[in-house]
Amino acid sequence: MVAADGIDPARPPVRLAKYLAHAGVASRRAAEQMIAEGRVTLAGEMVTDPARDVAEGDAVGVDGRPLAGPEPRVVYALNKPPGVVSTARDTHGRTTVTELLDAGGLRLYPVGRLDVDTGGLILLTNDGELANRLTHPRYEVPKTYRARVGGGPLGEGALGELRRGVELDDGPTGPAKARRLGPQLLELTIAEGRNRQVRRMCEAVGHPVLELTRIGFGTLRLGRLAPGAHRRLSDDEIAELGREL
Repeated sequence: MVAADGIDPARPPVRLAKYLAHAGVASRRAAEQMIAEGRVTLAGEMVTDPARDVAEGDAVGVDGRPLAGPEPRVVYALNKPPGVVSTARDTHGRTTVTELLDAGGLRLYPVGRLDVDTGGLILLTNDGELANRLTHPRYEVPKTYRARVGGGPLGEGALGELRRGVELDDGPTGPAKARRLGPQLLELTIAEGRNRQVRRMCEAVGHPVLELTRIGFGTLRLGRLAPGAHRRLSDDEIAELGREL
């Protein structure tokens, strides 16, 4: 394991849970659990307080293995094909998004998961804290989808319902940005992340989804990235993403 977006020597101490998250070990919440379980050491001693400070030069270990030196954070944009799962591992032997790129041994976190039948833009990073912040409901990072739908031509009534918010079995959704691209082609932007939300919203207004692709995540756009292809984001793109949080 290696530290991602390493700690600048000029910076003040960092809390242990945050340090682990930035090191690509786990999200901050998962890191707190690991610390509570006694799996983390600081300067050779077991630590169970996630708020313990990590200063420059402190040796941190997880499960008996030391974390290596600092390494730049990486974020990739990937065009997930339908049929690929948005997890790092799959117990059913299906292809995962992390198998579609060579990260040089880095542990990557999928950011903004897509259901197996949905294709399009997904992010992968070795910064667990960034992954958590980009998907936390508090920050309402917008995601944009293009949907081919059934149920006949899209009318203003259905678009109006989507824009006002739709009543689902787990409660009403927030207002969405919706525009018609064709008789049965819709662009929808939401800031929530419920399970299969776009599909359920479209079903609720009488237009079941036939094909769904995510084309935008925050400030990023899928563009011409081919299905299965990926690219590493520039520092400017990562900084622009961060400005939304």
